[in-house]
Amino acid sequence: MHGNHVPLKFASLGSGSDGNALLISAGNGTARTTVMLDCGFGVREAERRLERLGMRPCELSGILVTHEHQDHVGGVFKFARRHDIGVWLTHGTAQAVGSDATGVALTICRDAEMLVIGALHILPYTVPHDAREPVQYVLGDGVNKLGVLTDAGHATAHVIGVLGGCNALMLECNHDHTMLANSVYPQFLKNRIGGDYGHLSNATSSAILAAIDQSRLKTVVGAHLSNQNNTPALALHALSSAVDASRTSVSVACQKEGFGWIEIIA
Repeated sequence: MHGNHVPLKFASLGSGSDGNALLISAGNGTARTTVMLDCGFGVREAERRLERLGMRPCELSGILVTHEHQDHVGGVFKFARRHDIGVWLTHGTAQAVGSDATGVALTICRDAEMLVIGALHILPYTVPHDAREPVQYVLGDGVNKLGVLTDAGHATAHVIGVLGGCNALMLECNHDHTMLANSVYPQFLKNRIGGDYGHLSNATSSAILAAIDQSRLKTVVGAHLSNQNNTPALALHALSSAVDASRTSVSVACQKEGFGWIEIIA
């Protein structure tokens, strides 16, 4: 701990194809900054899930958007309008959502250009996914960093580089290759999910984890698990195999409950 430094912390409202939203909070008790990353839930459901985590909408300083798919953006603009909250997103995502964003204060963000919202330093970075201009984010408070990676089809050198040196990671484990291949999904959907612009498999996420600089890594959370094509046990096994268990804890987020606040301590 650095003197009076209050830990960066994060919590999930829910993670999966039925809706995603993540909270990231930094700063001291009197001047905390909390942002929501994506909101794939309806307004009332998002409010209910926020309350479960001890948060009120008026305590949010902004909403960050990764891309325009409904499980990430479905509730963003209604929620932002109702509670008068600004939204950060890429130009391509803004084009894709069009008039849905009417009446919301939008700030355009770009790959590798740092944004500052209150006590949070936020780096958007480009990922390979079948959306207009998708990004994911690394968020920090000047001491510690959380890297978030979901909704990407494959690893890139950019992704590996950006996520290196984080204290905590939230990493997509969407599917198990074998379960997806044997699932009842139509072939075109299997191809999309398993393709280069789809979602990360357990094996790919494990390989990404093994490739990054883990020198500060204490916490890994598996995210965006498919209900049909994965199990928490398989995701946990894949992530655990790529870290030193004596230094790094591994868990998985769920669709219904997300997960409670996790403090990031150097």
